[in-house]
Amino acid sequence: MNAPAQIKIGHSTCPHDCPSVCALEVEVLDRDRIGRVRGASEQTYTAGVVCAKVARYAQRIHHPDRLTHPMKRTGPKGSGQFARISWDEALDTIAERFLAAERNFGSESVWPYYYAGTMGRVMRDGINRLTHAKRYSRYLSTICINLAWPGYIAGVGRMAGPDPREMAKADCVVIWGTNAVATQVNVMTHAIRARKERGAKIVVIDVYRNATMEQADVALCLRPGTDGALACAVMHVLFREGLADREFMSRFTDVPDELEAHLQTRTPEWASAITGLSVAEIEDFARLVGNTKRTYFRLGYGFSRSRNGATNMHAATCIASVTGAWALEGGGAFHNNGAIFHLNTRMIEGLDVVDRSTRILDQSRIGAVLTGEEDALQGGPPVMAMLIQNTNPACIAPDQNRVQRGFAREDLFVAVHEQFMTDTAKVADIVLPATMFLEHDDFYTGGGHQYLGLGPKLVEPPGECRPNHDVICALAKLVGAEHRGFEMSARELIDRTMKDSGWGSLEDFEKARWIDAQPPFETAHYAEGFHWPDGKFRFKPDWPKTPFANSGPLGPWRKMPRLPDHWAVTEEADADHPFRLATSPARSFLNSSFTETPDSLAREIRPTVMVHPQDAAEHGIADGDLVTLGNGRGQVRLHAKLFDGVRRGVLIAEGIWPNSKFVDGQGINVLTGDDSPAPFGGAAFHDNRVWLHGPG
Repeated sequence: MNAPAQIKIGHSTCPHDCPSVCALEVEVLDRDRIGRVRGASEQTYTAGVVCAKVARYAQRIHHPDRLTHPMKRTGPKGSGQFARISWDEALDTIAERFLAAERNFGSESVWPYYYAGTMGRVMRDGINRLTHAKRYSRYLSTICINLAWPGYIAGVGRMAGPDPREMAKADCVVIWGTNAVATQVNVMTHAIRARKERGAKIVVIDVYRNATMEQADVALCLRPGTDGALACAVMHVLFREGLADREFMSRFTDVPDELEAHLQTRTPEWASAITGLSVAEIEDFARLVGNTKRTYFRLGYGFSRSRNGATNMHAATCIASVTGAWALEGGGAFHNNGAIFHLNTRMIEGLDVVDRSTRILDQSRIGAVLTGEEDALQGGPPVMAMLIQNTNPACIAPDQNRVQRGFAREDLFVAVHEQFMTDTAKVADIVLPATMFLEHDDFYTGGGHQYLGLGPKLVEPPGECRPNHDVICALAKLVGAEHRGFEMSARELIDRTMKDSGWGSLEDFEKARWIDAQPPFETAHYAEGFHWPDGKFRFKPDWPKTPFANSGPLGPWRKMPRLPDHWAVTEEADADHPFRLATSPARSFLNSSFTETPDSLAREIRPTVMVHPQDAAEHGIADGDLVTLGNGRGQVRLHAKLFDGVRRGVLIAEGIWPNSKFVDGQGINVLTGDDSPAPFGGAAFHDNRVWLHGPG
């Protein structure tokens, strides 16, 4: 009798655009096949837990619809008509079109475009090395962090905060602006541990009753974009009722007296009218955090989805400075730990050959760029050729009608390196098959925690799939780009980057599997002062001088409030557009990833919009009806889901479904705007006014 085959366990790191960046244990069944994926129990943040979609990753990596060979377009743009070609033909074609664009319009007419479909530092960021070596148009990364990060940094001084594992040591955990059950499952691991072991209260603040709010002890459902008003009213109560830590503020903050005077008129009654919360809800929350010194504010990327997101994030962090929660383990405010890893990515990104005179184009304004808006092009040449990796702008970018018009240009050449035939791949001229994370070597930084994670190659890819790094290096040779990084393997780049960054060698990394980069308590909690020359937390930030990577202030930054406030700059409902629409993440998708896996599709079923039953009744809408949402940007048809967990006048459409899943082939981002919010741009996906029409 044959003995059963022994399953090998490989270790990796989840590559997807999620702050949890989970450490993984992967069943390796064969040289090219995996089984179950589990969270690594020995890594203290992941703590053995991963989301359901990643646990079933075998469905994705072994999906029958994966792209496995290069293809060229044979029919009209967007027709989906392609023919198989060789890698040599594909790369030669891309190089020829890039060189032709450079010859006829200048090097800036080529725009390599990418984002966070993988968070691997080699496979994601290596495209910048090609950009810099060839002096192509550079890339302003705005679509995710550009409102949340400056909002946090404006007060604290850098992007780092208390150890996120300290949530388990808190007496109150405030989960604000993130549906953690759906998007950051490990936040719940540590918050629930605090509840079980310490009797901690869990407060959830969001714009609808989602899965995280269902697990809360205190649930605060406010109107979209009104977080700043709530924060100000909370601080008003703290000052009014003697719950503010004046000693802490005197030592560690810039203008506590000015803040207190400013907040005199920001009463719970004032905030109630703005947020929709009751005065009692606001006051009870304020007293809870004021009387619970060990309160941990876990602030999410929901703040980055409203035009006033930066000011809202800043206002939320200010609460912890008024209470002095920073001073205790299990207290303070945390958003992301990006600053603690101090990575030197010069070799990966080609930072030593950057020409600062080349223009920087805003990824969020790709529609404006491709349709030739002069301000979006910064007076430079049109974009004539693109290589797109790790993102799906034909589905996820704002103002989709304009994006689609841009991609439809006959004179625009687009090469897409992808795993599936996404909406963006469908509008490409050349499609290249890409590896998945278990099929190449890379490493990762955990924004939502403190670990560097390794992702070694565990299995062979199907067909002719190639890693991003290999494609970039091959193309570099053909277009005459020179840099030492093009001559190095992915493993060599990891080793070099780790050594240059002070983290040891790749060999050390492989032995450890992950590296805990958590700074000491005194640093993480700013016990010796916040990250400003005077050590003072900024209640009154100088917004354009916030130390955040940018190309200069954007949007109405001169009008930003100097002190925490409700900044009424959101796209408010009006007579013609009586509803506010938020396009929140779906539990079973991650942006536009996992929209092809069977279990995810079975759970999400179809694109829907949540409508309050009373709003539905007024519009003659029954549950499941096909309804139309619209505004000046376009209109979308999808099915109504009656749900009393949304506020009157608020609509929630979860998930970024492929355009083809909508009745008319028009996805939800037809309705989102691409205007640049202050202070440094971004994409306000949850900040849209729309009309709602029922069936018929």
